[in-house]
Amino acid sequence: MRRPARLFAATAAATVLALTASGCVTVHGETALLPAATKAEAAQALADFTAAYNRADKAYDPALDATRVTGPLGAINQAGLRARSVNTPGGNKDHQPLELTDARFTLTRKAGWPRWFVADTDSNRDVDDGAGDQRWLLVFVRNGPTELWEAAYLSILGAREVPEFAEEAGYAVPVAADGDALAVAPGKLGTAFVSFLKDGQGPFAPGVHTTQWRAQRQKTAQRPGIATQYLDQTTDRGDFAPLGLRTRDGGALVFFATRFFERQTTAKGYRPTVGPDVKALLTGEIKNTVTREWVSSQTVLVKPAGTDRDAVTVTSRLQGVVGAVGS
Repeated sequence: MRRPARLFAATAAATVLALTASGCVTVHGETALLPAATKAEAAQALADFTAAYNRADKAYDPALDATRVTGPLGAINQAGLRARSVNTPGGNKDHQPLELTDARFTLTRKAGWPRWFVADTDSNRDVDDGAGDQRWLLVFVRNGPTELWEAAYLSILGAREVPEFAEEAGYAVPVAADGDALAVAPGKLGTAFVSFLKDGQGPFAPGVHTTQWRAQRQKTAQRPGIATQYLDQTTDRGDFAPLGLRTRDGGALVFFATRFFERQTTAKGYRPTVGPDVKALLTGEIKNTVTREWVSSQTVLVKPAGTDRDAVTVTSRLQGVVGAVGS
């Protein structure tokens, strides 16, 4: 299996793995601040996820890990497995078991449900030193006392890119979706990112996942013989909601998701081409138009309130096609 690319992880995200905003609020009548999990419970959740992922990847059967993934990661994972189950019904002959070791658990406290924590792990999909050394940050969510822990977000960062988290009473400090301590509140990041992708204006620092991604889109849209349009949408409900953790420098590391549609229309007499994985997810018939639906998961560092320029840096983006329509 190929190592997931950090630059543009569309297909890789679906292959490899293919939260609500926190705050001290009253949910279901519970007001006490309680740990999301013990370290032993977090370790078991990680082990259960890894085992389920490996079973699903080996068989190319989305049902085998459907109860262990959710949110944007779940959408990408399940769509990727559905496509591969169609194209390779005999399963994954090249399956290489995923190993997640050296786990460091960042545990939060909150009132009520859902609860969540972050597992910072070393995967066997990279090298263990130098520029290629990466960490996989998995966000686990649990929506009730009888529910299973599910992985909602995956962020792949360089080993030196993982920030140091602030702590209170030995636990990580969550950031409320509507808090005013950051340059951009977690609950507003999706809307800001959608706006930036449309007009290039906003608090995002230049980089691979911001200015360069916009430039790549514009270049694609200008190809002769085929018109490409993009429609971005905020996705921030349920297990797609943003999650933030305070960092020691006063900012925060935030996970959030968006959804976008890529519509390609060819000149008369031609039709767009799609790869086998997209074709497996296709509904309708491609005559001269195909619309791909993508889920995109971003991990960002947000600076404290009062920062005027480059307040948000996108450190990781993972995306995958989850559906397609021909017309």
